[in-house]
Amino acid sequence: MSIFHRRQGIVNVRMVITEEKILSNIDKIQKLINPNSKKQIVQLDDDAYFKDLIDSIKTYLIEYPKKKNFPPAVYKAAYELVEYATNQFEENTRKIEDLIVKREQNIEASIKLRNVLEAVENKEKDWKNQIKDVSNLFQEDIIETLGIIGRCKSKTSQNYNDALKLIKARISNLESNLHIEIDMERIEDRSKALSYIGIEVAEALKGIPTPIEEVVVGEEKTEQEKYIEQTTFEVKPSLWNRIKQSKIARAISYVFRIKVKLELPNALPEGRGE
Repeated sequence: MSIFHRRQGIVNVRMVITEEKILSNIDKIQKLINPNSKKQIVQLDDDAYFKDLIDSIKTYLIEYPKKKNFPPAVYKAAYELVEYATNQFEENTRKIEDLIVKREQNIEASIKLRNVLEAVENKEKDWKNQIKDVSNLFQEDIIETLGIIGRCKSKTSQNYNDALKLIKARISNLESNLHIEIDMERIEDRSKALSYIGIEVAEALKGIPTPIEEVVVGEEKTEQEKYIEQTTFEVKPSLWNRIKQSKIARAISYVFRIKVKLELPNALPEGRGE
């Protein structure tokens, strides 16, 4: 059992934290950030429980009295938590990149559909060819509806107005990218939690020498040396640097700083040179 004293404001709070408790907290965090778990972290800013779990681990790492005798099981579990969180963050950023591409494709498709609709409404000479040109971009019901608009002789008929309403709704959906925006926000919340682990836990681990469980020889010694090299934060500074340095991490910052909204019917928003 390890007994630490932590100052909170002007009040000293006596904490009794066992190795088993910390390992249990690490396991709870693993489950909260596991994308396959039913109960996952939703919003970091509002999740005091998640932050308390992280804080307990950070405190244990920083205030453990004899760093050279630090429990190997806790060190290994904490290191693996950071590595897992970092890998999950990178996976999230790959998903963000895919969503960015999809959103750009939707915006481009909305412009093409709007242009074809205008040609069909105005009965331009090549309106049938224009529909054919986009037939591989849209579902069959959209293509058929464009044909209905083009063939209608009266713009006051019920068929015409129903068809027009359907196409305009499709254009609006492509422009708004609502489902993509929702997915991005969910990923952003998870990524905030994952990077929080990297910042808080990985930095605290840097002050602890890699524990050596027992003296070994031969091949086992070689494996142990490899493990120490791979898990010593002084040799390999914080894993979360991978988060800051990765190009896909910059993509995440870009996405949540700039929400692409299509305000002009026939033009994309101006770029920012990034």
